[in-house]
Amino acid sequence: MRTPHAPAPHAPPGPRTPARSAAAPAALLAAASALLLALVAAEWRPLLDLDAGISRTTHRWAVAEDGLTQAARVLTDWVWDPWTMRLLCAVAVVMLLRRPGGRWTAGWLIVVVAVATAVQQGLKAALGRERPVWSDPVDSAHYAAFPSGHAMTATVVLGLLLWVLRRHGPGPDVWRTALTVAVVSVAGVGLTRVWLGVHWPTDVLGGWLLGALTVVAAVAAHRRLCPAAPDGSGGARPPSSSPEPPTSPEPPTSDDPPRRPR
Repeated sequence: MRTPHAPAPHAPPGPRTPARSAAAPAALLAAASALLLALVAAEWRPLLDLDAGISRTTHRWAVAEDGLTQAARVLTDWVWDPWTMRLLCAVAVVMLLRRPGGRWTAGWLIVVVAVATAVQQGLKAALGRERPVWSDPVDSAHYAAFPSGHAMTATVVLGLLLWVLRRHGPGPDVWRTALTVAVVSVAGVGLTRVWLGVHWPTDVLGGWLLGALTVVAAVAAHRRLCPAAPDGSGGARPPSSSPEPPTSPEPPTSDDPPRRPR
């Protein structure tokens, strides 16, 4: 009598690779960025009306709240300015260069921030979107509006630095502090740009989306090209070269006594 064969157990799913884990957020951010870019380029009327309505309200508040407006100008012009963000990135680069094997990640930071700046300026020149114009401005800015350079630069620099910090295993208090500072800075710089009347809300949203997309793509590239060490080294750690323990000789299988040497 035959016994039925038991069904083979299902193989456990393999671990998700970094490329697979980054694909979904990258696709979502790319789609959102492309949609917003297309709507801005086409000057879609409902979007422009929404921008204008929010900007008129915040500008009215900014004119009335002089103390808050002055604080916003200090924050946006000094604390969260793109050049301040780039200086912070330069400090991180110097620190990485002083660590063993940190040159690859330092160069990666420089390249990503430079590419993000070029993309930002290229989009500004291509779209040429006008900034808000007020009869009683509280601040001024130059060049085209979309995307917000302040919002995009802060998102890129602080996002990259958070990821680099995470790789080096910070303590819980350091990580929570860094994460809080980064989130407050990225959100705050966008709000100050709208409050001061130098950007439309969708300029800031575009800067956030493009900045986040840059971070996700850059991190995926780093993991693919430099998959290993949390110490910032460039390249995978070599396999362990420790010698294998010597194997004990097998016992003789014959029952004859061992021969004496002549």
